[in-house]
Amino acid sequence: MIGLTNYAGVMESLMNSAEEKQPSSPLTNSWAKKQESSKSQKPNGVGGFVLVHAGAGYHSESKAKEYKHVCKRACQRAVDQLKAGALAVEAVAAALVELEDSPFTNAGMGSNLNLSGEIECDASIMDGKSLHFGAVGALSGIRNPVMVANRLLSEAQKGKLSAGRIPPCFLVGRGAHDWAVSHGIPPCPSDKMATKFSLSAYKRNKRKMELAEKMDTGHNQTKKRRQSSENENGSGCLDTVGAVVVDLEGNVAAAVSSGGLAMKHPGRVGQAAHYGCGCWAENACNMNSYSTAVSTSGCGEHLIRTMLARECSAAMQSEDAHQALLEAMQNKFISSPFLASEDRVLGGVIVLRCCRCVEAQPSQNFQGILGKTFKQRPPTMESTTNLQRSGGLLNTAN
Repeated sequence: MIGLTNYAGVMESLMNSAEEKQPSSPLTNSWAKKQESSKSQKPNGVGGFVLVHAGAGYHSESKAKEYKHVCKRACQRAVDQLKAGALAVEAVAAALVELEDSPFTNAGMGSNLNLSGEIECDASIMDGKSLHFGAVGALSGIRNPVMVANRLLSEAQKGKLSAGRIPPCFLVGRGAHDWAVSHGIPPCPSDKMATKFSLSAYKRNKRKMELAEKMDTGHNQTKKRRQSSENENGSGCLDTVGAVVVDLEGNVAAAVSSGGLAMKHPGRVGQAAHYGCGCWAENACNMNSYSTAVSTSGCGEHLIRTMLARECSAAMQSEDAHQALLEAMQNKFISSPFLASEDRVLGGVIVLRCCRCVEAQPSQNFQGILGKTFKQRPPTMESTTNLQRSGGLLNTAN
């Protein structure tokens, strides 16, 4: 089984890294500064909040520092964007580019190879302000898939194409590659995206599959193939990477990127590209009291069949966010009727939520103020770890 214990640890190290250069969290500082100089349109300095994850799965303890460092760099890159006045969607894309560029993550550079020995990546991004979504699936030959997803999102925001055509929000395969290149995103040969680690993992997994195919037919063969598959997943790269962000104006955004499962069938598209499955972001509105941003990781097929990102976002509208998230993970995922045939399920989420509350008079009971009439509560962050149906256990780290 692939657990998510390391997943939570990475998030904790990231949150610490975002606070190293400030006396408190970036969110607290930004809104506190706004309170001190409410006449300015935008406060200077650090604003917003960033949270990233490096994916589900076990990884070598010898590489623990590398994973923490790449998460720290991703967080800092997004924070730098927010300092410069960027919106949440721009900051979350910047964080994902840093994660994709790392040879240690299963996204972009160093992604898992499929059965044919090729790299095919999935990625998606969602803007909570406009509610636009962009995604790519089974994309080869592009170093940063999230850049293509983000460009799809931004192009869709411009409106209809010539002759009233609807702009695409989700492209796959060769079509996605050609669209990216035509919109100024440089190609990158797939062989240059593979690393020594991903190539050695591919060769190792291929040998295991060849041995499994030589085994006798019957129960033993099925059992041994299942064990071989479990070992491959346990020893492979981490799965989907992702991030959630709230910017200085209170907008939220989320993004995910993945090289997919090791030895996957060519053309397979995981949850990282599917709407409502890999990520979700939605600003507060008349119907929703809270702005929410969600990024998932785990077994893509399980996350697709349960639309976990959107389910968790809906749950976070409850006043008791922590309890609501636990119940959503239990009822909508672990015990979901859509996964009833599965022996065990695997998935995890990071969630950020915040709200704007209108009050007639300023109050000191909040950590900071957004404008003269809106008050900002600190975001609620949840990480769900070690999710499995075995025994019905649900362990969480806050």
